[in-house]
Amino acid sequence: MPAAHVTLNGHRVAYRSEGSGPVVVLLHGMAGSSATWRHATPPLARDFTVLAPDLLGHGDSAKPRADYSLGALASVVRDLMDALGHDRATIVGQSYGGGVAMQLAYQFPERCERLVLVGSGGLGTEVSGILRLLSVPGAELALPLGTRPGLRDLAAKAGAWLSRLGAAPKPATVEMFRSYASLLDPDARRAFLLTLRAVVDHRGQSVSAKDRLHLSLGLPTLIVWGDADPIIPVQHGLDAHARIPGSRLAIFEGVGHYPHCEDPARFVRVVSEFIRDTPSRPGSSGDPASRARPPAPSPTR
Repeated sequence: MPAAHVTLNGHRVAYRSEGSGPVVVLLHGMAGSSATWRHATPPLARDFTVLAPDLLGHGDSAKPRADYSLGALASVVRDLMDALGHDRATIVGQSYGGGVAMQLAYQFPERCERLVLVGSGGLGTEVSGILRLLSVPGAELALPLGTRPGLRDLAAKAGAWLSRLGAAPKPATVEMFRSYASLLDPDARRAFLLTLRAVVDHRGQSVSAKDRLHLSLGLPTLIVWGDADPIIPVQHGLDAHARIPGSRLAIFEGVGHYPHCEDPARFVRVVSEFIRDTPSRPGSSGDPASRARPPAPSPTR
């Protein structure tokens, strides 16, 4: 599916859109792009309008020296929906895109019919050590050494050689290599570091939605996680499920950080069933003051 482009607030944003019916917005992870959804988009598009943007700073979208906070990117997604005439959607976010999805639901609740979190960031402190390392000052000096064209080409040749031997790289390996290869571009590296440092420091994830999960009351939520996720531990998904009343939880056995690539058939089935079986949240944003108050404690016996 070729990418289309629209200019939002002076910046070019790339997106892919396919299908018809209720709108489903797919938000990729850090250093990723809309291409990560390539296995899931065609089957989802049989029943839904699928919109998969390249978040600002990623893929074919512009990579300005700009604000890459979760709130800023949530606003870009809202603006893209406006530009394409989509009032409301089921918002699906994977990894860093899960943090953007939760922020979108928080900032613009009237735009979010349902929420699907896939190996999502923003639900705990723990995160891969390599991301913590890249967040420290000075990483911008070392990162270009690890993303030289020669190293990228060598890795690509090794993958092709393994494929010819019948040992093709696993989908998760392919996704990680795509993220690695994207950092060859200096503007992409700068945007990556700005994005990373907005949510991760040397101690782990520095932005958490755990204290705002009570705001998800009334928002149908599905949590999808691989039990072998090496980037963000599955315990984050289990904890979020316990904190969000009425949420659904789907744990993919033997799957890592990319359930939509590692087991796309099950991913599409789980998400489609969730959308079909779950009435969307009403479109009114409600009283912001009441949304900000945590629920009253349950009576104890």
